[in-house]
Amino acid sequence: MVPTMKTKYNDVVAPALIKSQGYKNKMQVPKIQKIVLNLCVSLAHDRDVLQAVADDLSTITGQKAVITKAKMSVSNFKLREGMSIGAKITLRNDRMYEFMDRLLNVALPRIRDFRGVPVTAFDGQGNYSMGMQEQTVFPEIDPDKVKKVHGMDITFVTSAKSDDEARELLKQMGMPFATGNQ
Repeated sequence: MVPTMKTKYNDVVAPALIKSQGYKNKMQVPKIQKIVLNLCVSLAHDRDVLQAVADDLSTITGQKAVITKAKMSVSNFKLREGMSIGAKITLRNDRMYEFMDRLLNVALPRIRDFRGVPVTAFDGQGNYSMGMQEQTVFPEIDPDKVKKVHGMDITFVTSAKSDDEARELLKQMGMPFATGNQ
């Protein structure tokens, strides 16, 4: 079964971008290459908290989380090189489109006082990053069983050559960008 966001990209978004941006063929149209979910835990020395957070991330995406380790020691943070400090997941292909569909249509509307995602979070190379305050906005997570509320960073890596192309791509895909000043 083909994810609805993938069908939307192929049938609606790509032809609209070809028409509006003046691309010569479909291969020039930017697309989302991957979505990376990343989180860091302040209580890294507590393995139970880190494992619970990684399990929540796995539940949200349907893919096993990879535990990330510190690359260097920072004495002010009581952090040693090689210490487990977070988790990440890279989504591609159908899982990426399914996650994007759940994020845009289920999770973001459940955020209290949601007014859209910031328009200014592009990196200059066509990639977009956004942060979420807590994991309980996803319906897969049972709020009663959450050991620690945590936020996460979500990065959309696109093949766009500029921020304007990426902004138009994400807007066509249904990303609810905020209007006005942020």
